[in-house]
Amino acid sequence: MSLYHQRGVSAQKEEVHAAIKNLSKGIFPHAFCQLFPDFSGGDPGYVNVMHADGAGTKSILAYLIWKETGDLSVWKGIARDAIIMNLDDLLCAGIYDNILFSSTIDRNKRMIPGEVLEAIIEGSRELFEELSSHGINVHYLGGETADVGDVVRTIAVNGTMAARWPSDKIISNEKIRHGDVILGFDSFGQTTYETAYNSGIGSNGLTSARHDLLSPYYRTFSESYDPSLNEQVTYVGKYRLTDSIEIDGEIFSISNLILSPTRTYAPYVRALLENSLDKVHGMIHCSGGGQTKCMKYLPSTFRIIKDNMVPPPPVFNLIREACGNDDREMYQVFNMGCRLEIFCDPKDADSMISLASDFGIKGRITGRVESSANKELILRTGTSEITYSY
Repeated sequence: MSLYHQRGVSAQKEEVHAAIKNLSKGIFPHAFCQLFPDFSGGDPGYVNVMHADGAGTKSILAYLIWKETGDLSVWKGIARDAIIMNLDDLLCAGIYDNILFSSTIDRNKRMIPGEVLEAIIEGSRELFEELSSHGINVHYLGGETADVGDVVRTIAVNGTMAARWPSDKIISNEKIRHGDVILGFDSFGQTTYETAYNSGIGSNGLTSARHDLLSPYYRTFSESYDPSLNEQVTYVGKYRLTDSIEIDGEIFSISNLILSPTRTYAPYVRALLENSLDKVHGMIHCSGGGQTKCMKYLPSTFRIIKDNMVPPPPVFNLIREACGNDDREMYQVFNMGCRLEIFCDPKDADSMISLASDFGIKGRITGRVESSANKELILRTGTSEITYSY
C-alpha cells in the first residue's frame, strides 16, 4: 500500500467515484465540469454549471506556518487556492467570465480566531479584483462560515462556482481525436501576472508533501493531523517550514515552496478561447490524479502517450527525495510541473504555445492521441516508462 493510501487519501478517489456512479453526468458527459440544461432561463442555447472545490489540506500548512511565525498573509494564499481550483476547472469547460462564487469555511473556533477569517475573506476580495483587471469577472456572493469544532480540527476552506454559459462555447472534449497532440503548460516559474516565483505545487498531493517533507517537530501540533495515523507516516521529513534552500541562485523557504499559491491560467485561456475556440479539441486541469487526470474525460478508448514531459521543478524533486516514491506514484499524485493540458490539431500547436508565452507561461507538445481498442496512458519520464490501464 502506498504512503498516500496509508495516510487515508487517494489520488484516484475510487470510493468517491463509486458513490456517485448513478448520478447524471450532464448533457456533455466528457466535459471537465458537469453541465446541465438552462434550468434558470429555459434557453436551449445555454447551459448551467455549479462546481465545488477547495484548498484541501493545504490549509493545514497555512495553519502551521501561521502558528510558527504569526504571519497572517499565508491565509490569503489559501483563499486563492480555493477559488482558483474552482475557476481553472471551469476554464477547462470553456467558461471564463460572469461567474458566481460562494465560499464555505468550516472552522474550529478554539483554534482559528476571527483575524484568520478576515484574512481569508480579504484575500478572496483581492483576487477577484485582480481577475477583473484581466477581464475575468467573478462575483463574490458571500457564503457560509460555520463553527464546527466537533467536525473540523482546524479549518477547511472551500467554495462553489456557478455560471450560465452559451452551449456553443463549451469545450466538451468530444472533439478529441486520433492524431491530436497534447500541449502541456508549466505550473511553475513566474507569469506576467504573478508577483513572485511559483513552485508549481498547486493544491493537490499536499498530504503527501506535508508529511514527507516536514520533521517530527510538527507532531507537537496534534490538531494538524489524524491522531490514528501511525507515526511511521506522520511528519517523517527533515525540514522545518522556516528552513531555506537554494534554487537557481535564489533562496526560498520550505513554506515558500509548498504554500506557493495555485497558479490560474485564466488570463491565457480567456485570450485563447476568444480567438481560437474552434481549434481547442479538449482541455484538462491536471489536479487530483495528476498526469493521469485526462483519462477520465476521453470520449473514446484512446491510447494517450506522454513522452515529452517538462522536467519536474524543484519542489517535486524535494518531495520525491523525501518519500522515495517511484514515478508511477509521483505522476498520479502531483501535476509534476504541468497543470493545464490542451488537445488540438498539430498545425495549431505553435500558435497556442506562442500565445501562452505572451503571458510568461511556457508550453510544449508533451504527447499525442492514438486510436486504440483499450483506454491506456503511456507515460515516459526519461528514467522510466509507465503504463496506466483503464
